[in-house]
Amino acid sequence: MEVAGGAETEIRPLKPCLLRRNHSREQHGVAASCLEELRNKACDILAIDKSLAPITLVLAEDGTIVDDDDYFLCLPSNTKFVALASNEKWTYNNSDGGTAWISQESFDVDETDTGAGLRWRNVARQLKEDVSSIILLSEADLQVLIDAPCSDLAQELRQSCVTVQGLQNTLQQVLDQREEARQSKQLLELYLQALEKEGGILSKQQESQTVGDQTDAVDTGGNRESSSTIALTSQILTVLKEKPAPELSLSSQDLELVAKEDPGALAAALSWDAEKTVTVQQACNQELSLRLQQVQSLRSLRNLSARKSSLPGERQEPKRARQDPT
Repeated sequence: MEVAGGAETEIRPLKPCLLRRNHSREQHGVAASCLEELRNKACDILAIDKSLAPITLVLAEDGTIVDDDDYFLCLPSNTKFVALASNEKWTYNNSDGGTAWISQESFDVDETDTGAGLRWRNVARQLKEDVSSIILLSEADLQVLIDAPCSDLAQELRQSCVTVQGLQNTLQQVLDQREEARQSKQLLELYLQALEKEGGILSKQQESQTVGDQTDAVDTGGNRESSSTIALTSQILTVLKEKPAPELSLSSQDLELVAKEDPGALAAALSWDAEKTVTVQQACNQELSLRLQQVQSLRSLRNLSARKSSLPGERQEPKRARQDPT
């Protein structure tokens, strides 16, 4: 990267190319980093009048129009180009080096469409030279080969139509896999964003709940009912929910807390209706009363037993047998 005036500019490597005019066999070697630079050098080296612009660059071997920088960069070094002025059409140069020229059929079509129609030949040749290059092909190149006529592609690759049909099916699978991978990546990114958003919402809710609990604790102060609610939440609610007769599983102190709890607060904490809550509180209150009565009865028996053991026992003199006087 080159820094100029505080901005970074990308330095592209120069690609060596061969240039010639249409209907000419004289070639000129040039090097350019992009298509625009190659067009400008073609005008200068081949002495093309500026009034005949725009200049069109085509592949010398098949007339494929090269109008995309990415496509240009994918071409091998020393690719042969023909520079066409605005009033010229590409013609094929016989490979035997003779003077005969076979003119291409004259047609007036869009240059981009022409390039797309003949581009598959160049991609096919690249694939023919190195089959492993299939993994480096862009999705556009894959689609070009898939859409190419099977018979023409078979002739270009020198393979049977059956083999080429299998190749096109394989290329379609590769294209589908790339699309599935892209969609999976997008879904994963959306899922992670949703998790992050949900985590933020839960965190805010927990913070709000914590602040609310602290506020309630400050507002109630020494309120006994509030402390009872906190005790029930941490110690007793599970027994009340899970035991069929919770009053038998709670201690006397817990029974007292349940009995004194506000019915509305207890019902809300247990998600019960008011009738069930009142019934449970009454059962706890009765069990607490029964236990208190038992305790009082035991204390009374102990006191009575203690009093009896502290009283002095009555001592009786043994009766003596009467003796007859002699």
